[in-house]
Amino acid sequence: MNVAALPSFVGAFFSGATAFVVGWRERGTPHRAFAAGMFALAIESLFNGFALAAFSDDENFFWEKYGLIAMAFLPGVWLFFSLSYGRGNYREFLHRWRFVLASAFLIPIALAVFGQKNLIVSTNQTDYGRWMFFLGGGGIALNLFFLAGAVLVLMNLERTFRAAVGTMRWRIKFMIVGLGVLFAVRSYTASQILLFHAIELPLQALNATALIAACALIARSLFRAGHFDVDVYPSHSVLQNSLTTLLAGIYLLVIGIFANVVAAIGGDNAFPLKAFFVLIALVLLTVLLLSERVRLRASRFVSRHFQRPQYDYRTVWRKFTEDTASCVGENDLCQAAIKLASDVFHVLSVTIWIADEKQEELDFAASTFLSEAKADELNLEKNEAADLFAALKKRPEPMDVDLSREKWAATLKKIHPSEFSKGGHRICVPLAVGGELLGLMILGDRIGGIPFSGQDFDLLKCVGDEIAASLLNTRLSQKLLQAKELEAFQTMSAFFVHDLKNAASTLNLMFQNLPAHFDNPAFRQDALRGIGKSVEHINCLVERLSLLRYELKIKPVEFNFNEWISKSLADFEKNPGVNLVKEFKPLPKISFDPDQLLKVVTNLALNAKEASPRDGQIRVGTSQVNGWAILSVS
Repeated sequence: MNVAALPSFVGAFFSGATAFVVGWRERGTPHRAFAAGMFALAIESLFNGFALAAFSDDENFFWEKYGLIAMAFLPGVWLFFSLSYGRGNYREFLHRWRFVLASAFLIPIALAVFGQKNLIVSTNQTDYGRWMFFLGGGGIALNLFFLAGAVLVLMNLERTFRAAVGTMRWRIKFMIVGLGVLFAVRSYTASQILLFHAIELPLQALNATALIAACALIARSLFRAGHFDVDVYPSHSVLQNSLTTLLAGIYLLVIGIFANVVAAIGGDNAFPLKAFFVLIALVLLTVLLLSERVRLRASRFVSRHFQRPQYDYRTVWRKFTEDTASCVGENDLCQAAIKLASDVFHVLSVTIWIADEKQEELDFAASTFLSEAKADELNLEKNEAADLFAALKKRPEPMDVDLSREKWAATLKKIHPSEFSKGGHRICVPLAVGGELLGLMILGDRIGGIPFSGQDFDLLKCVGDEIAASLLNTRLSQKLLQAKELEAFQTMSAFFVHDLKNAASTLNLMFQNLPAHFDNPAFRQDALRGIGKSVEHINCLVERLSLLRYELKIKPVEFNFNEWISKSLADFEKNPGVNLVKEFKPLPKISFDPDQLLKVVTNLALNAKEASPRDGQIRVGTSQVNGWAILSVS
């Protein structure tokens, strides 16, 4: 067997085994998408291995063509996985990306299945004894769609990784890095294929090597507890400053230069092996850069040997202000706060619990390691919460939970279980301002289990006070918003009642005259018309109420204002006891919305009637002042 085919067979075995283990153990949507993606990679790698091991051009052609057909299933499956993995709101992303997903599934598969004859048009063997497969239009288009899909997968994985923090980031790190390496390399090979319109078998060996490295990293991730039990909520905004994209660019640059060096000093046959070492070096560099432990030790080294404070307080406050300035809700504020605390203090587990206004219950707000379902299981009874509130009011400073054996400490340990046995002590930071306890923040599982120092406790106190002040401002803003909403509702209710009063006055007049004029056919016809008009008016009210969320639209029409007012008040004049006096002055034609203004005029007339004595007069007058038409009712 050709030794060059061995990596493809090894990659197919490990990829298939990973797909079987995940698909057999788990039943969730991301799990099934992952298993399907790994299975498709296994089939593709197996076909490429057969192509590398073949001894004739017909066998090479056959297996390479079926390798391209298997590759057609990769963009859709892995894009689906990248949108659903680790995301608590993955259904929203799947809905927003539904057309892109459909294209990623249907177009490559259609190109591969219905255009098989146009995938590979010819084969050739170079002077080095290496097979090359020249692509037709279908094969070029298929690789173009695969490259676009690989970039989208990298961007979505990057977005998920950036949204995760603390323990959740620790759980998914090796999965993200493994798939990132795989699709970065696949992006490189796809770009080479598109550049030369041909597939070289050493590129397939490089793909297989990347698949083996990805399987090793993914296996490391699968051994971490809760690797799929992650709920992060990435933003829908476009990705910016992508670390994965930067690393992919570095890799493409290094390999592009390295290919020319290899051709000059080692021959093309040595390219896959040497590229493998570059790949491994980049993987190790990526893991090192993403390690929280390395970042913490670097910070402590600088603090110890260069005689500077452990924290740059200006940077901390600027970061806190930037992250919380746009937060309008308590949950958004707490989510930003736990990310800041996790980054600044290098802890994996941070949780914020908020006290209700009556301080009878403790509600879950945000966490770097607890899902909402898990937090619901940890909710306290009212008596436990009351005892905890009483204890924390007496201890406003940050405190070490694991050093205390009191009842309140046991309660805090209950709602913040340890994730790692060597994660160090848990610290509770009361969120209090002005003597009012608004909640609490618990930190635990510090990188390396390093104890919290005096500087840590001082900064924790300041951060806790700032979070408490921001929470209080948020609550006051919400109360102000509710008051404004109530005021708007009362105003709207007043207009609604006046409109109903208009309809009721028409019906009341009809019922007063009904006993005396029921036998008059003209009266009955007029009564039916009045009832129909009132019903239509009420239906319009209902329709307008259902459209309150939309902007009010004015439809101006040019009318003779005096004539329109006379017609509008004709029905009102028929009310018994109404003595209407009209004092109209000459006016030019003006533009106004007759439907909207009719409600105003009728309401003014009804209010004047209610305020006047039994035989009083109601004066309705019009005039013109400084180019404005004036209507007065008194």
